[in-house]
Amino acid sequence: MVTTTTASKSKGFFTMQVIGLCRFSYPAIGGFQVDFDDFQKKCDYLYAPARMEERFATFETIMLPPLKAQTDPLFTLAVVIGDSLPEVYRDRLEALLADVPQAIVQVHPPAQHRPIMKQVINSVRFDDGLPCLQFRMDDDDAVAVDFVERLRRVAGDITPLAKREKLVAIDFNRGFIMRPGADGIAAAETAAPFQTAGLGMMIQPGMRQTIMNFAHHKLGERMTCVTLTDTPPMLLRGHNDYNDSRQGPSARPHKLTPLDAAGEATLRDRFNIDTDTVRAAFSAL
Repeated sequence: MVTTTTASKSKGFFTMQVIGLCRFSYPAIGGFQVDFDDFQKKCDYLYAPARMEERFATFETIMLPPLKAQTDPLFTLAVVIGDSLPEVYRDRLEALLADVPQAIVQVHPPAQHRPIMKQVINSVRFDDGLPCLQFRMDDDDAVAVDFVERLRRVAGDITPLAKREKLVAIDFNRGFIMRPGADGIAAAETAAPFQTAGLGMMIQPGMRQTIMNFAHHKLGERMTCVTLTDTPPMLLRGHNDYNDSRQGPSARPHKLTPLDAAGEATLRDRFNIDTDTVRAAFSAL
């Protein structure tokens, strides 16, 4: 596994560093919509065998395939885990990432959610005089196979704007909310703004702010935003019983229906996701 950032340092918008962040069952202090009254209860929940098996099935069959197939492979993916993650799971995660040269696994003790995630992003950022492009995703989300390529392209288009604004959100809002299972994938189309997956940020040189300085759903209140809605599907947002966002009283239900052959073909073409592989993985749980 490559443990240095993967990007060219030659000048030009197409060489701006792209950094992605993924928490993999990291037991942050805060950062959960529904939290626990002591740390051990949080770890017991996060590392429960049934939950971890579901997390690995989703990570392996949903999140990783499109990242491995990116049309622009010059990006860094920081995967954050806790130092309390059982060794068997850490070994399993590192084995899955062994053929993902963009991946860097960072191990951290429990810390306040936003400060530690900002630290992780800035620890892999180049000081090269160029803007930095950043995105975040949960371990059950996915981005389209051309996400990095399109992110760079839009960054080039808005460079004059970004120089004036310092921080600009780039929002690809079209895609699917989906739930994988033994019967395949149930999904619903979405075009809601500022979802976690499909959302990027362009940050000018010298600024230490990151995409983790801000709640994703409030970016429209904090900075200039460019939303790209006239695109093919760009994001998959996971929807399952372990989603933190589904545990609170404000959780919204979504009516998901099984994908037909055309929908499965879209996931294959846009996300490199094979629904038969998903069925096999979840049938084994």
